Amino acid sequence: MRLMESGLLIVDKPQGWTSHQVVARVRRLLGTRKVGHAGTLDPMATGVLVVGVGRATRLLGHLALHDKDYTATIRLGVTTVTDDAEGDVLAAEDASGLTEAGIGEAMAPLRGDILQVPTAVSAIKVNGQRAYKRVRAGEDVVLEPRPVTVSRFEAVGMRHDGQAVDVDVEVTCSSGTYVRALARDLGEALGVGGHLTALRRTRIGPYALGEVPVDLAEDAARPRLMTMADAARLSFPVVVLDAAQEADLRVGKRLEIVVPADPTAMISAATGELLALYRPDAERPGWSRAVAVLV
Repeated sequence: MRLMESGLLIVDKPQGWTSHQVVARVRRLLGTRKVGHAGTLDPMATGVLVVGVGRATRLLGHLALHDKDYTATIRLGVTTVTDDAEGDVLAAEDASGLTEAGIGEAMAPLRGDILQVPTAVSAIKVNGQRAYKRVRAGEDVVLEPRPVTVSRFEAVGMRHDGQAVDVDVEVTCSSGTYVRALARDLGEALGVGGHLTALRRTRIGPYALGEVPVDLAEDAARPRLMTMADAARLSFPVVVLDAAQEADLRVGKRLEIVVPADPTAMISAATGELLALYRPDAERPGWSRAVAVLV
């Protein structure tokens, strides 16, 4: 019996597709149900979507924690219910008097370590139900602010369109940051409102656009997977294990090894295979314990 292949695909998600639709198409192309993704993109957005297949699905929660790069366009002067172009317009203000200097000054407080209120139309759960479902049911949802890091939030272009102003921006941010919320907060800071009209993710951690393209056509050829070991070497510190250490790992034992990070990838010296992710053992200095055993 053929073992199910495991690994990653770096997909350039098309506009109009949900992340779940990408997963469904990969399932059909590879003939397996065990497929997932890291870091959901809204249907409006395009760009890097990391898709895991087989045992690599167990890496996805860790990969989603990487920082991310985006390019985006913010329309100042119009507020929407979803903080992006897919939602109904709530208000419109005259933003034609805005200047590059004024916009740049308003962006500065939105950089660095900040507390960000996520957009209400999000997948965050409120009392067990997704926030977006509560909003669509007519509820007034206010989410608690969360700490995020925005390393870069810079304007790279600006265009006037009647009373509105479109600002092209580049963003580097931590996991959990909502670029839609940056658009909303920039508009609020300038007193005219704002929302996102375009979003493209160009990088998640070490995974960027420009990888081998994945054809999502219904009749496309079977895509080639990045191996789990190659993915691990890109994403985590690596420790190579000898045969005795590998035998202990395969039954989930703690290892008398100091690992540099949580998580650290354990690679077999004999085969080059990714065996597990381990973390430092807080209870036993000088030892490490399994986060996920993948064999």
